[in-house]
Amino acid sequence: MSQRLTRPADHDDRAAPVEFSHVSVGYNGASALSDLCFSVSVGERVAVVGPNGAGKTTLLKVVAGTLRPSSGSVRVFGHKPGGDVCIAYVPQRSQIDMNFPVTVSEVVMMGRIRQIGLFRWPSKQDWRDVRQALVRVGMHDLAGRQIGELSGGQQQRAFLAQALVQQAELILLDEPLTGLDIPSQEAIFTLLDGVREQGISVLVSTHDLNLAAERFDRVLLLNRRLVAYGPPGQVFTRPFLLQAYGGHMHLLPEEDGVMVLTDTCCEGEEQET
Repeated sequence: MSQRLTRPADHDDRAAPVEFSHVSVGYNGASALSDLCFSVSVGERVAVVGPNGAGKTTLLKVVAGTLRPSSGSVRVFGHKPGGDVCIAYVPQRSQIDMNFPVTVSEVVMMGRIRQIGLFRWPSKQDWRDVRQALVRVGMHDLAGRQIGELSGGQQQRAFLAQALVQQAELILLDEPLTGLDIPSQEAIFTLLDGVREQGISVLVSTHDLNLAAERFDRVLLLNRRLVAYGPPGQVFTRPFLLQAYGGHMHLLPEEDGVMVLTDTCCEGEEQET
């Protein structure tokens, strides 16, 4: 990759990638998130889980800086979130217009826009960085394809390439695994393993609690408030799960612990504003 992109003047590499202090968010007088306090460490992979309407998408938008909290403090590497290149936010695929006539390489180049400016042409080095990112995610041969022609897994890899060319230090993925088959999920986790080695922190919202237990360092269990936060074995306990999901949860005991299965009401993509 080319020289590191410009960070805000108050960007502090020694600070926590994400830190919430008594953060609340409200919509039209109703509480969406209430009094959240937690922090994420460098290189951590954190699963954000909870039932539909729990506030998972809202939380990611607050971290990304596209939504302001009603109260409390949010810090990303020591500064307020929003408008800088250290954060890459990939929303749910259902929220992205895949019919927009752009190629895969053009989608990836969007990760450079904040650095090169909206009305300036990318340089040869910018395009070299795009090609390098596409090679890294195994998408170089699809660079000229329209983004809507790709499979769901290929689209997610393209958006991860966009985060790589942006040189983000924090990646936010909203339901990236929804609708993907097992090989596509494995390809995404292989890429996430690679960014972990670079010290990049990742927050992923997901409904798949088994994957959250198996593939993430910590789990943030949410239902408009913070129910539990920590290693999966400490979070996925019967009391915490019942607090978060209530009657919309089946708990099947096994010899080595508890296997978690959610009801159909908690499956599919979360719709939050």
